[in-house]
Amino acid sequence: MAEQSKEVAKRKPVDVLKATMCAPSVQDQFKNALGENSNSFVASVIDLYNTDTSLQECNPNQVVMEALKAAVLKLPINKALGYAYILKFKNKGVPTPTFIIGYKGLIQLAMRTGQYRYINTDKVYEGEISGKDKLTGAIYFDGEKKSDKVIGYFAYIELLNGFQKTIYSDVEDIAKHAKKYSPSLRFDKRTASELTKLAGCDPTGIGWIGDFDSMALKTVLRELLSKYGYLSIEMQDAISRDKETDLMSNRDQAIEEAEAVPVDINDYSFDDNSSSGNQSHDPKIEEPPY
Repeated sequence: MAEQSKEVAKRKPVDVLKATMCAPSVQDQFKNALGENSNSFVASVIDLYNTDTSLQECNPNQVVMEALKAAVLKLPINKALGYAYILKFKNKGVPTPTFIIGYKGLIQLAMRTGQYRYINTDKVYEGEISGKDKLTGAIYFDGEKKSDKVIGYFAYIELLNGFQKTIYSDVEDIAKHAKKYSPSLRFDKRTASELTKLAGCDPTGIGWIGDFDSMALKTVLRELLSKYGYLSIEMQDAISRDKETDLMSNRDQAIEEAEAVPVDINDYSFDDNSSSGNQSHDPKIEEPPY
């Protein structure tokens, strides 16, 4: 037994992950979630882990656990697509993989419900806000743009039943939220004021530092959907887990639980009927490959 443990320790992390992913019990769980598309998803997980050296610092079993969360939501984890990510964060010095829903992933889950006529988010530039109705909460964006300076972000939804709602957050509030809750910024020396300078910049990567605008748009959209949107079971679960990622400062228990793979796919709520939403309404959302 001791010799076997030493042999496992010598194996490369990528080889350990491949062995875990190929285990029949793990294969069955991905098949339960993705059906005939499970093989391509498993291949994408292996490819992600093989090409992401920072993720290789994490326990392979924990990576599989996070990949299952993406699988049950039928969201690809290809970084280039932007639906979902598995990123490494450090929790008390321990590299920890974390499933993160992307901006496009939230839109995709909402559109699957078949209840939305419009979903829109965008940056707001200096001069574009002309006023706000304090009674109704309506914000008027019909002002004339004065510069390329981004002053905030809005999210808008309209349901098929006619209900509509808009929320807006200025750059300063978004930066404070990021500084307070983002695991990647927890030990970053930049202040919230310094983070506002990232607004409107061309993306250089993923996350608040690499793509501030996308993270800000996701933040306002998540807030709008969680408070005023029509939420399927899978959306409730996804948004709840995403908020937990913001709030969770101690992942020691999660790390211990993740050691035991395979993970039971039934641990993750999934609405089988939600994936058949009506896609005939605007906006036209590109279906992910899974």
